Amino acid sequence: MTTRWLTPEEQRAWRAYIAATLLLEDALDRQLQQEAGMPHMYYSILAALSEAPERRLRMTDLAERLKITRSRLTYAVARLEKDGLVGRENCRWDKRGSLAVLTDEGVKVLERAAPGHVEAVRTTLFDRLTPEQVGQLEEIFTGVARGFQEEATQTASDAVPWLRRSSKPCQ
Repeated sequence: MTTRWLTPEEQRAWRAYIAATLLLEDALDRQLQQEAGMPHMYYSILAALSEAPERRLRMTDLAERLKITRSRLTYAVARLEKDGLVGRENCRWDKRGSLAVLTDEGVKVLERAAPGHVEAVRTTLFDRLTPEQVGQLEEIFTGVARGFQEEATQTASDAVPWLRRSSKPCQ
């Protein structure tokens, strides 16, 4: 097989993307650590649960939504559970499944952290873009994500760690 090397334009775009995503993630992580005492991933877990019906999601669904492995999610949820921000419930229909549940304390912590986080997202990303660029960014990354999702559904789910799931929903 012949290697399809990146063109100079693609190489510049790739390196710019890598630099920007690393810098953005670092800035958001530092802001949340300083102001809320948690990493960005923990904030993302709380936010995802806050948007879910009854503030609860099956662990496999949460892993899929956040695009992280179940083991990484289990570790993070255990820490959030220790802090009283998240609880876990057994799945009534599948003894192997469990639900992550946002507690009232978790809601309070999220409500305190959200304004600073949103301001950090705005200043580190959106204030640097024109409205046209915001639309282009959405279009670009929606297309990239859609491509990954389509690929993942066409391959064995074991190839994509956050898509490994039981077929039964928890109730």
